[in-house]
Amino acid sequence: MTSSTAAEQHLRDLARLRRVRDRIDRDHAQPLDVEALARGVNMSAGHLSREFRQAYGESPYSYLMTRRIERAMALLRRGDLSVTEVCFTVGCSSLGTFSTRFTELVGMPPSAYRREAARATAGMPACVAKQVTRPIRNREAQPQSLT
Repeated sequence: MTSSTAAEQHLRDLARLRRVRDRIDRDHAQPLDVEALARGVNMSAGHLSREFRQAYGESPYSYLMTRRIERAMALLRRGDLSVTEVCFTVGCSSLGTFSTRFTELVGMPPSAYRREAARATAGMPACVAKQVTRPIRNREAQPQSLT
């Protein structure tokens, strides 16, 4: 394979990875798994996972869960849904997995976040609250209070 052919293939792979990332962003509340995402771009699940991690620094599953947690944070700040309702609304099928991942990314359980978030972001425009409360990826969050 020549270097120009390899470069062209790399660009095609990046475009396919971007389509996967766009699909996750758009359809995060739908039942998605790595196999289905890989089929959508004609890749094997293993190859997709390796290439996605190399391009974006995390696995497709981790990226999907981060998107779901970001949406869950917004719904919990609104305060009109229970934690269980939020879990299923954002596309998670297991309350335990949702709560564990939420705690890893945000630094507190969803129930505690729901109690504190409304108070901490009161009077803040939604676009600012979203940016200020954005979850931290790759298990970097430290347990903390929003106040």
